[in-house]
Amino acid sequence: MNTKQQTIQKAVSVSGVGLHTGVQATMTFLPAPTNHGYKFQRTDLEGQPIVDADVDNVVDLSRGTTIEQSGARIHTVEHTLAALVGLQIDNVLIQLDGPEPPIMDGSSIQFVEALREAGIEEQNATRNYFEVNEYVHYRNAEKDIELAALPLNDYRLTVMVDYNSRVISSQHAYLNDISQFPEQIAMCRTFVFLHELETLYKQNLIKGGDLSNAIVIVDREVNEGELDYLAELLHKPKVSVNKKEGILNTTELHFTNEMARHKLLDVVGDLALIGRPIKAQILAARPGHAANVAFAKKIKKLIQKNAANQVPQYDPKQPPVLDISQISNLLAHRYPFQMIDKIIALDENSVVGIKNVTMNEQYFMGHFPGNPVMPGVLQLEAMAQTGGILVLSSVPDPENYWPYLIGIENCRFRRNVVPGDTIIFRCEFTSPMKRGIVKMQGRGYVGGQLVCEADMIASLVKKK
Repeated sequence: MNTKQQTIQKAVSVSGVGLHTGVQATMTFLPAPTNHGYKFQRTDLEGQPIVDADVDNVVDLSRGTTIEQSGARIHTVEHTLAALVGLQIDNVLIQLDGPEPPIMDGSSIQFVEALREAGIEEQNATRNYFEVNEYVHYRNAEKDIELAALPLNDYRLTVMVDYNSRVISSQHAYLNDISQFPEQIAMCRTFVFLHELETLYKQNLIKGGDLSNAIVIVDREVNEGELDYLAELLHKPKVSVNKKEGILNTTELHFTNEMARHKLLDVVGDLALIGRPIKAQILAARPGHAANVAFAKKIKKLIQKNAANQVPQYDPKQPPVLDISQISNLLAHRYPFQMIDKIIALDENSVVGIKNVTMNEQYFMGHFPGNPVMPGVLQLEAMAQTGGILVLSSVPDPENYWPYLIGIENCRFRRNVVPGDTIIFRCEFTSPMKRGIVKMQGRGYVGGQLVCEADMIASLVKKK
C-alpha cells in the first residue's frame, strides 16, 4: 500500500446517464491538494455546493448510496469512490453537472481508465491510515448479513454472496492486495434479478437502467409475452434468455463469480465514506449498501474514540514528509539549535516531528553530568520548531516569513528524556490564524508515553 498521498495530474471527464435518475451528466475529476479527500461538487446548482464523501452525509440507500450536504444530493456514489480507492488516489474534486455519476457499463472500469489517463501524481504528505486495532462487527440477523473488520497491517477483503437461486450458487470473492483492484474487480458489473426489475421501475428507480449497464439474472421460466414486456420496459426491440446461463440477452460474464466481485466493489466504495484509508481484514457475508454504511459508521466511531488518545505512530522505514535538508530550508535554526530531524506527517491542522536524542548533544556536557537528562526548555524548543513548520505550511510562500514563539501556557514535563530516546512531537492548531497569530497544542511522546505538553502561541512575521 502507498505511503504518500496521491492525486491526479490533470482534469479528466466522463459522460453518460445516471442509473437511477436517468439524467445525462458529465463528471469531471480534478486534482486536489493534500488532505482534501473526496468531494463532489454540483456545478449545475446555484452556488455550486460541495458534498463531502462522508458516511455522515448518507441520506438514502435505495439500491445505491446517496449523499447530501448543503441541499445538494449525489446519487449512487459507490462505483466512483471504488475506482479512487482501487487506484489509491486520496485527493480529488469530482464535479458533476447533474444529480448522479454516469453508470457507464455498471462497473468502475471506465472511471479507472479515465483516472489512469489523467495520470497519478504523488504528493508530499503521508497517507493518513487508520489501522483497525480491535474487532469490529456488524450483523443484521433478519437479513442474515454480517460484516467484520479484523486488525491487519494491510487492506484485504473477502465477500460471500448467497441468493438461494438456481442460477447463482453461493459465490466468494477476495482481494488480497488493493493494487489488484483495477484488473480483478473494477470491471465487474452491477446486477439485478428479473423479479426485481418491475418493482424497481415502480419505485421510480433504475430510470437509466439498460442491458448495456447491468446484468439481468433470469431466475424463473419466462414466456414470450413476458419477454416482449421486458423489451418494452428496457427500451429494446427484442430480448432473449440463455436458458443455460439464465442471463438476459445471453450477456457474457467477465468472471464466473462476477456478482460476488461486484459486491466487493460496492464494499470498497461504501467504506471510502469512512473518510480515511484503512488497514484491516474485511469479511462480508451477503453485504448490501445499508449494511456497508452501517458498518462504515461503526469504524468511523472507533476512529473518533481513538483520536483523543492516539499516540502518533512512527515507522523509521517509511520516507519522511520533510527530511533534514527540507527542514533547514524552512527554518532558520542551525546546529546546535536545530532540534528536529524529520517531519513524518503534515496536514492543514497538524504536524508530527521526530527528535532523536543522542549522547553527542552539546548540552549533555554540563546538564546533570553522569546522569544526562534533556533539558525541559530544549524539549519545548523542539516542540516549538515542530509547530513552526506547521505555521509556515499555512502560507503559500513560507520562505518570506519568520515563525516566532510568543506565548506558552499549561506547560508540563511528565518524565525524563535521556540519550537513546526518540521523541515524537505532535502539534495541532487549536484556533484559526488571525492577523498572523495562532494557537497550538503540542505534545511529546517517548515509547508511547507522554513526556511533555504545552499550549503555544505563535506569530508569523513577514521578512523585511
